[in-house]
Formats: sequence, structure tokens, C-alpha cells
Amino acid sequence: MTNAKTYAALLRGINVSGRRKVPMAELRNLLEGLGHTDVRTYLQSGNAVFTTDSGAGEDGLGTALEDAIEERFGFRVDCLVRDGDYLAAVADACPFPAAELQGKQLHAVYYSGPADPERFAAIDRQAFLPEDFALGDRVLYLYTPEGLGNSRLGEAVSRPSVVKGLVATARNWNTVLKLIEMTRED
Repeated sequence: MTNAKTYAALLRGINVSGRRKVPMAELRNLLEGLGHTDVRTYLQSGNAVFTTDSGAGEDGLGTALEDAIEERFGFRVDCLVRDGDYLAAVADACPFPAAELQGKQLHAVYYSGPADPERFAAIDRQAFLPEDFALGDRVLYLYTPEGLGNSRLGEAVSRPSVVKGLVATARNWNTVLKLIEMTRED
């Protein structure tokens, strides 16, 4: 592959058991069936890394995967695809002291489009301290000292009125770093 790039696919809202089940072995098979190589998954929660020279771009790759999942499983799953350079740039631009925090305390919420500040202007950040967030390019950095499961700010930034029209999926910082590492492996 001459112009091959490595990407991470971030699936939103799947389960490894239950209603919206997408087993990782089958996800790997789907990605290989789409012509991608070096396919690997991380954890059982919808994280896959693959290499391709398709030239379809992130949106095109995501749509193709969404279509393949719908055809195979009978339901549609939102898929955000980001290249390894983008993932690394997100980590490099993190405004929080990531190296000093536990992985469960820091999250990257990836969006399908720009994280415009206007969307978040009505959120009274002072009311949620010590929790906080910062915006980046198609990403929101979310600091939750007690973890995302206990985060009131996490709920506020994910309200439908805030994210209307965007696909959003969150990954804890450990997963962010692991996906970067996986996109760098040869």
C-alpha cells in the first residue's frame, strides 16, 4: 500500500452482549471485508484500528463501516473514524495535566463536527467545579476527578440540546493513549 494510513474506528453505543451486540471478532472481520489491513481491536467496547489506502477519508470510512454493521447486524451504529495523526494531535493539545491524572479522570469526547464554543456557552462551568472541560478541534476534553460515571458535568455537556446534530463518543485517557500507540505500530 503506497498511500496507506492507519485509522481508529470509534463505535458509539454498542454492547458486547445484549441488544446492540457487535462482537470484536466480527468487527475485525467486517473491517477486513471492507479491504482494510492490520485490523486490531482494543477492549470489548468498539475500538478498532486498521490500515487502508482507500482514500475515502474519515467520513467515508465511517459511513462504509456503519453500512457494513447495519447490513450484518440489522441496526445502525454511529462510527467516528480518526487517523493516527489526529489522535496524537488531540493528546498533544490536551490542556489538562494528563500525566498527573488517572485515566478515568480525563476523557476525550470526540465529535463528528466542530466543537463550537456557542454550543457550550449556557453551561455554568463554575457550578460543576472541580470538574471542567476544554474544547479542541472536534473534541471536548473532560476532567472528571471522580470518574465519568459520577460526573454531573459529563451529563451537562452531553445533553441533546448541546450536541444536537453531532455524533459524540467518549474515551477515557488510557484508551486515548492506547489507540495512539496502536496507530503507530507497524
